[in-house]
Amino acid sequence: MIEQDTIKLLRECDAGVKMGVSAIDEVLDYVHDENLKNTLNYSMGENAKLERDLQLALADYHDEGKDPNPIAKGMSWVKTNMKLKMDESDSTIAELITDGCNMGIKSLNRYLNQYKAADERSKSLAGRLISTEEKLSFDMRQFL
Repeated sequence: MIEQDTIKLLRECDAGVKMGVSAIDEVLDYVHDENLKNTLNYSMGENAKLERDLQLALADYHDEGKDPNPIAKGMSWVKTNMKLKMDESDSTIAELITDGCNMGIKSLNRYLNQYKAADERSKSLAGRLISTEEKLSFDMRQFL
């Protein structure tokens, strides 16, 4: 049970990191404010570190991880592009990123509750990812 929950939690974290990186990557070309761009790039760097750590943990279980749900990724892409077509402002970007962070935080907390038997390492990685999302969401407030 511990191993199964651990792998499932790590996979969800892996998908979450990939989804977050993809979301940031989609909006970077639209950013006008240099501080916003720096904040988003910093978050991408933090996600890259987490992705490496997640891949190491998954490798210990001989698992390759998980890609984001294609439907969720597609819906995110549509929402992002529609909103940016209507308003390419930094405020819109901050709103999109904040929404994504909040969805990620909610999902990750649900997975932590669902996979209670996961090992401490995977729970710690999930906690780091949640903290990273919370920080980015907080940092976006000044751009709303």
